[in-house]
Amino acid sequence: MLAMNRRALAVGLLTLALAACKMVPDDGRPRPGPGPTPGPGPIEDVLPTDTTRHRVALLVPLSGDNAAVGRSIANATTMALLDTNAENLRITTYDTATGAGTAAARAIADGNKLILGPLVREDVAPILARARPADVPLVTFSNDTSVAAPDVFVMGHVPEQSIARTVAFASQRGSRRFAALASNSDYGRRAADALSLAVAGVGGTLVATERYDRSNTSIISAAERLKARGGYDAVLIPEGARLSTMAAGSLKEDSAQVAILGTELWNGETSLTSSSAMRGAWFSAVSDQRYRQFVTSYQSRFGEEPYRIATLGYDAVLLALRIARDWQPGRDFPTGRMLAADGFLGLDGPFRFLASGVGERAMEVRQIGNGAITVVDPAPTRF
Repeated sequence: MLAMNRRALAVGLLTLALAACKMVPDDGRPRPGPGPTPGPGPIEDVLPTDTTRHRVALLVPLSGDNAAVGRSIANATTMALLDTNAENLRITTYDTATGAGTAAARAIADGNKLILGPLVREDVAPILARARPADVPLVTFSNDTSVAAPDVFVMGHVPEQSIARTVAFASQRGSRRFAALASNSDYGRRAADALSLAVAGVGGTLVATERYDRSNTSIISAAERLKARGGYDAVLIPEGARLSTMAAGSLKEDSAQVAILGTELWNGETSLTSSSAMRGAWFSAVSDQRYRQFVTSYQSRFGEEPYRIATLGYDAVLLALRIARDWQPGRDFPTGRMLAADGFLGLDGPFRFLASGVGERAMEVRQIGNGAITVVDPAPTRF
C-alpha cells in the first residue's frame, strides 16, 4: 500500500486508463458559472435501443447549491469521450438535486448498468437502495470511505491517505512527537483519527490534539493552548489556507523549528507561499502534472476553469472504457475487474480499488517555500 485548471488531451490517454467531502472545500478562488452540459436527464422513451454501446449513468447535481460542481464533472465526462473517440459508451446525466433516489430509479429504468456518482455521501444510500437490487454498482465522487462497499467504489481523494503519506515523510525527516489542531467538524474528526493511526504506524507519539470551532479566534486560541502544552515537533493543521496560516503564525512565534503539516485541502492554495510561518510546511496530494494539461483543454472547450474535482469525472470514464474491453453490452457490469492489483492510470495518477471499495491513490509530498510549492517526494508511478 502506498505510504499512506488547452489543447485536447491525446487519444493515447485511453491506453493509460484504467470525493468529495459533504461540500466541496472553499479555496477562495472564483468559481465557474454555468457552461454547456447534458440536460437534467432523459425523458421516457427518448433513449434509443443500444446493442453495441454500454449505458452508463452520471448522477450529479445540475441544479441547487452544488450545480456548478456537477456541471464541471459532466463537462469532464464529455471531454473524456471526445478525447478517446469512445464509441462504445452512452453516458446519460441525471440531476440528483431533484432527488437522488428518483434519479437513480430513472437511470436503472433506462437500462444503465453502471452509475458514476453521486457527488456527496448523503446521496449514496438512496441511490444504492435502487441500484443494488438491480446489480448496478456505483463509482462515487465522494471521499468518505464510510460509504465504501464491494459495490460502491470511492473515487474521491481520501484525506486519511494524504495524512498518512505526510506523517510517514515527516517521520523520515526526524519528526517523532506529533500534535494536531482539529476542528469540531466531520473533516476535523476524520483528520484527527487518521493522524492517530498514522503516528502509531511510524512508531511515533501523539502528544496532544486541540479542538476548535471554525472561526479566526477559535483556531488561534486552540493554537495558543497547544503551544502552552509543548512537547511536540510536528503539528497537523487540517484546514484551508487562511485558517492554517493564522494557526501556524501563532505556533511559530516562539518555535520556528516546529514542522507544520497539512492535507490535500492545501492543493492549489498558492496564497500559502506568501506566509513566512508556512515556510517548510509539508502536505500530500495527487500529482498535478496531467491536471494542468486538462485545465488548458477544458478552458478551450468550455471557456472557464474547471473545479479540481472534475478530473474524477474524466477518470471515471477512462475507468469504464478500460473495463468495457471485456464487458458485453447489455450485460451486468463486471464489478470484479475493478479490483485489478496493478490498478489504473488517470489524470490524477495511479489509483486502484481495495476489496472494501476504497480507492487507493499515489500521492506526492510537497513543501511550501517562499513564493513556490515544490515536490520533495514524488508519487510512485505504479503499484
